[in-house]
Amino acid sequence: MPRIDDYRGALRLAREKLAAEPFERIVARSGFELADDSALCVPFLNRVYRVSGTGFEFVDVAAAARDVPLQEQILILHYLMARSAAAVAGDWVAYREIPGAAFYFGAFVKRAIDPLKKAFGQNVSGLVAAAGRLMGRPVEPGDAGFEFRVFPKVPLRLILYAGDEEFASEANILFDRSIGGMLSPEDIAWLAGMVVYRLIGLSS
Repeated sequence: MPRIDDYRGALRLAREKLAAEPFERIVARSGFELADDSALCVPFLNRVYRVSGTGFEFVDVAAAARDVPLQEQILILHYLMARSAAAVAGDWVAYREIPGAAFYFGAFVKRAIDPLKKAFGQNVSGLVAAAGRLMGRPVEPGDAGFEFRVFPKVPLRLILYAGDEEFASEANILFDRSIGGMLSPEDIAWLAGMVVYRLIGLSS
């Protein structure tokens, strides 16, 4: 398990790398809108952050005193660092199909797939309600399926097949093929888990 010092080190490194680039280039690449001339407006799930263009510090727009989780800060900065200019391909792939993802597959299942099945395998209506609060767009197939635009260039699809007395529930999370050029497999696993746990929080 990463220690808090590891997260802080990763955050510091990301900030240093971004600070070495022209802010205008980062803005154009990201797809985010400007909050003002010196900051980005970054919607993330059901929150909105203001990210300064100098020190890349985070402020929760709705509750400035609320801490922004370190993992979320790191993930967002890693997205801002992505060099890939590829548009969303519209070609959906499973996590295992992302280059380099096989090593992190166990962590992906533990962080995202298992909690999704545990929370909603017998509670499809709870997932439907939570996905609506997170602006999810219904998709096929599955007993419940939703697409979320987590970042401007990073869509994600979540598919759930409900369980019953005879069959266990099944779930899958799909990604646009272009995601491999923007985030590392570890970041993608974290991203999927963040979406699932935010849905769990919104269902209660």
